Amino acid sequence: MCDIRFFRRAYLDYRAAENLWKIPVNDEAYMNAVAYHLQQAVEKTLKAFLECVGVTVPNTHDIDKLVRMSRDNGSRVVLTQWLKDKTDMLTRWETDTRYDMDYCVEKEKVENGLAEVKRFLEGNGLQEELRDELKMPGVKEKLAEHFPRSYHPDSDFEWNCLYQIFYRRMEG
Repeated sequence: MCDIRFFRRAYLDYRAAENLWKIPVNDEAYMNAVAYHLQQAVEKTLKAFLECVGVTVPNTHDIDKLVRMSRDNGSRVVLTQWLKDKTDMLTRWETDTRYDMDYCVEKEKVENGLAEVKRFLEGNGLQEELRDELKMPGVKEKLAEHFPRSYHPDSDFEWNCLYQIFYRRMEG
C-alpha cells in the first residue's frame, strides 16, 4: 500500500547524501557513502510510486528493473533521461559501495549524481517547497477530501507527497 513514509525515506536519503557531500573530507569512503544514499533515494522513490499504483514491490535494488516496472504498471513517476541512462551505475552504487572494498565512485560522478537526483526528486514533487499544482485554487481542498477528518499535513513536503498518493482518486 502506498504510504507517505516511502517518499519521506527517499527524500531523507537524498538529504543524507547532500549533508555527507558537505563534509570536507577527500576520502573514498565518503564518496561511496554519498553515492549509496543517492541510489537509495532513487530506489525508494521508484518503489513508492509503484506502491501507489498497487504494485507489490519486490525486494530488489535493481534500478533498471524498477524503471521497467514503473513503465509497465502505469506509475506516475517522471523519469529523467539521466536516470534512464544511468540505471546500471546506480544499481552498482547500492552494492559495490558497500561490499567491494576496492570500489570507489569518482567525485565528478557523485557531484553530477547529486544534481541529477535532486532534479529527479523535484520533478516528482519531492521537495520542501509546495509543488505548483497545489498552489492552484481549490486543489488543496480537493486533495484534503481524501484525508481522515482530523488529519492535516504538517508541511508543504507532506502536501506534495499526499498529492502523489491521492492523485488518482482526485482525478476519478
